[in-house]
Amino acid sequence: LLARYGLALHRIADGEAIPGSYWGECEAGLIGHNVYARGDTPVHSLLHEAAHLIVLPPERRAQVHTDATDSIEEEDAVCVLQALLGDALPGVGRERVLADMDGWGYTFRLGSAKAYFERDSDAAWEWLHVRGLADSATRSLNVPV
Repeated sequence: LLARYGLALHRIADGEAIPGSYWGECEAGLIGHNVYARGDTPVHSLLHEAAHLIVLPPERRAQVHTDATDSIEEEDAVCVLQALLGDALPGVGRERVLADMDGWGYTFRLGSAKAYFERDSDAAWEWLHVRGLADSATRSLNVPV
């Protein structure tokens, strides 16, 4: 899935520090077009960090190390995109990703990631639509072939 977006996933040995991890511990990391994760990295973390790289143009990706967000609008879109990416992974799905986001501690004004995704994310859908990453009318992911 990540390769379709020009990203490379690197598995880090259990117990080793994850390069480019903003949150440390087991949370995914990113450097350039690379996403780093261990066996104990939560799927939602891996998808969130990958989504940060996916939304960036290639020239900006190359400059990313650890922290990719430059706006609230981008962060909101990444939260929607990570759930959509969950749907593209067998055995994962958006419901699990959204529940894991709540468990991790994401906060949304409607009280949950699912409520945000379903009822409060129109601007994020449009942001993704304009960039060709999602279809705001069908509320679906545009996965490159």
